[in-house]
Amino acid sequence: MPEISIVLIEPLYEGNVGFAARVMKNFGFTRLVLVNPCPLGDDAFMRASHARDVLENARRMTIEEVYREFDFVVATTGEVSKSVCTPMRMPYYEPAEVREIVADIDGTVAILFGRENWGLANTELKRANLICTIPTSEIYPILNLSHAVGILSYELANLPRGTYPLAGSVEMDSLYRHIDAFLDRIDHPDFKRENTMVLIRRVLGRTKLTIREASTLHGLMRRTEWHLENKE
Repeated sequence: MPEISIVLIEPLYEGNVGFAARVMKNFGFTRLVLVNPCPLGDDAFMRASHARDVLENARRMTIEEVYREFDFVVATTGEVSKSVCTPMRMPYYEPAEVREIVADIDGTVAILFGRENWGLANTELKRANLICTIPTSEIYPILNLSHAVGILSYELANLPRGTYPLAGSVEMDSLYRHIDAFLDRIDHPDFKRENTMVLIRRVLGRTKLTIREASTLHGLMRRTEWHLENKE
């Protein structure tokens, strides 16, 4: 089954971190990653209760290390794009849909949760394979951090074993660099470049490429580049 880690990006309140650890363990998850967290003291461990071990074993990483190490990254957000013309937070999926997407992954999956006051930055979102949002009432749409972790943990609990290995972050980063260079080669307009690369990451992220599939896309671009060079 996929190895799922819950990643908290710069959490502001230690109590929320403790509660997040507790609800993770309620649903069988023990891999917690903290990116530049607030100091964790007695309040965090008290609220974690019998999930003290989850806090004690939490990994400290940078956001760069998260994207470099994990095979598949799901970024959660309460704010979504209203149009496909603004792809940063589009398309988005609900937690139950995320379960279906990651269920057959045989690799490492990171579920990112942003800061309590303003969530995840666009720079953190745009590299994600998938965007997830939790549908809430317009009466009060803002969820507590630990509640959001609880909902995702509930939906992702007891996943079946994965069936195939994904292309990892190394293979996918290599592919994205090749695509970026390919856009140069075909004179893709500079003003469209950032949105184009975000969209490509979204599309390829959802497809969950295998290593062989990523290699095939490299091969197609290399073949096209060869033909372009021989026409000149």
